[in-house]
Amino acid sequence: MMLSNGGSLYIDDGKPVKGLFDRTLENLAMKTGTIAFNVPLGFGMLLGALEKDEDLRRRFFEGLDLIFYAGASLPQDVWAGFERMAMEVKGEIPLMTSSWGLTETAPSAMMQQEPAPRSGIVGVPVNGVTVKLVPDADMRCEVRVKGPNIMPGYFNDPEKTAAAFDEEGFFITGDAMLFLDATDPNKGMRFDGRISEDFKLQSGTWVRAAQLKLDMLSRLAPLAADLVITGADRKQIGVMIFPNREELSRAGFELREEGGACTCTLLQGEIHRRLSERAREISGSSARVARAMVLAEPPSMPEGEMTAKGNLNIRKVLARRAELLERLYDDNDPAVVTI
Repeated sequence: MMLSNGGSLYIDDGKPVKGLFDRTLENLAMKTGTIAFNVPLGFGMLLGALEKDEDLRRRFFEGLDLIFYAGASLPQDVWAGFERMAMEVKGEIPLMTSSWGLTETAPSAMMQQEPAPRSGIVGVPVNGVTVKLVPDADMRCEVRVKGPNIMPGYFNDPEKTAAAFDEEGFFITGDAMLFLDATDPNKGMRFDGRISEDFKLQSGTWVRAAQLKLDMLSRLAPLAADLVITGADRKQIGVMIFPNREELSRAGFELREEGGACTCTLLQGEIHRRLSERAREISGSSARVARAMVLAEPPSMPEGEMTAKGNLNIRKVLARRAELLERLYDDNDPAVVTI
């Protein structure tokens, strides 16, 4: 976009992790732009910083035309926060958009083609790309793609390559989507998680973990920096919460660490209130979160719990913290919140 329009591209050498995000704020203090591109974790941290800095907030939004996120789903509360700030600063909202793809699709395969009312909408296939949809009974579609931008295979790995394509030559992405408007496919699709992240409860009920995670992040904001949905082969859904320590400290919560988990009567009471309130609004075990635990240690990038994009590697988190996962389902553990 910069090259084709004769613009200037400024690359931020900060990262959306503790200790390195301050560098991003230093860079923004020197130069803002007309387009802001980041992963959702970075935008989430930026939102918090802009709320505290009126001058930076004004300069960031006054010339901003486009907010583009990619790499993961943007929590709706972050989307709403940017809308609110933009309206306060300039009286209008910049175009907020996204696309969808993988490294194997180099990288974009679908792109939003019109203004969207909310986060998570990825639009329609880009020119030259064919998308194959494999629907379930609820029209939640597994997405497969074919086109000139799709990789021919994995280097020196014919077995992995063969498993990556179906009998018609479509690359199997493992992602799931829903039509934004079931009566009008041209409105595009919205991302609905990874097929591999879904799991079944003991009852055989499917839990769509990715969408539930976004809902819970919104419900627990700003207490939770991130979280993992649990419950595979168990009776109830639970959440393991990575706390937003800065926000919790500002709110007066004092955390006490105990064997990898955090206890705080006031915080646990607030989490209980929010989970109970949500439980009254929904029905069915596939979306009812019945227990929670606040984790003491943040996700570790060296241990593989977090990717460079800021996404959690859920399987690694659950494997590395298997003992905490067992404690989450112990009703007698003082660190566990149950409803």
